[in-house]
Amino acid sequence: MRILVSFSLALVASLAACAASAPHANDSVPRLRVQVLSTLPHDTTAFTEGLELDGSTLYEGTGLVGRSEVRAGQPGAAPTVRADLPSPFFGEGVTVVGSTLWQLTWQNGVAIERDARTLAELRQVPYQGEGWGLCHQQDRLVMSNGSDQLTFRDPASFAVLGAVTVHSGNQTFDQLNELECVGGTVYANVWQTDTILRIDPADGAVTGMIDASGLLTDAQRQNADVLNGIAAVPGTDEFLVTGKLWPTLFRVKFVGTS
Repeated sequence: MRILVSFSLALVASLAACAASAPHANDSVPRLRVQVLSTLPHDTTAFTEGLELDGSTLYEGTGLVGRSEVRAGQPGAAPTVRADLPSPFFGEGVTVVGSTLWQLTWQNGVAIERDARTLAELRQVPYQGEGWGLCHQQDRLVMSNGSDQLTFRDPASFAVLGAVTVHSGNQTFDQLNELECVGGTVYANVWQTDTILRIDPADGAVTGMIDASGLLTDAQRQNADVLNGIAAVPGTDEFLVTGKLWPTLFRVKFVGTS
């Protein structure tokens, strides 16, 4: 997710495609893998920072200064509505709350509330620190900032309600990136890895580690950046996953390892 603006996009993609080592947890944490059910095309120019399905509409927030936007449409199809995020903003995670959508910015300290149907900006709300991932859980938002913390925020005011440290035993996990809330569970991409953590937000405990490696071929990896983007498919136990500059949107299940 984080890049130096002086780097070229091509260099960033090349370096980031070499994923960091997967995080480790104690042996009691269940290990899962992705089972691919089907595939859909994905825009290879989208530097994916946020992904969420609301009904049948897929919302995607993208990053990079001067190229950030939020878009909405049917999965695998061209967006039907989109809104640019002007420089110097670097777009990050997005989530839908009723008739509105929240969009984070990376280091700009601003969350943008939008009309979920038109994506028109309604207001900007300041916050402290960086913005990475965002999802909506019942009466609160869950936000990541690249640390080992998940921060809870009021969905109307964006005020901080609390936080938990993501951990397994005495070990903590940072680089928490794009988030997805499913019932009482939070899923988090771990930046620069092919790992997705399943987290209990009540206490921050890691309840599962999902290995999402091997989705792209070696040839596809040459032009793609890291895994980042997970959206639960409503009414199912399935998810859509993708990554920055990836050519494919994968519909998957998370299943136990054999």
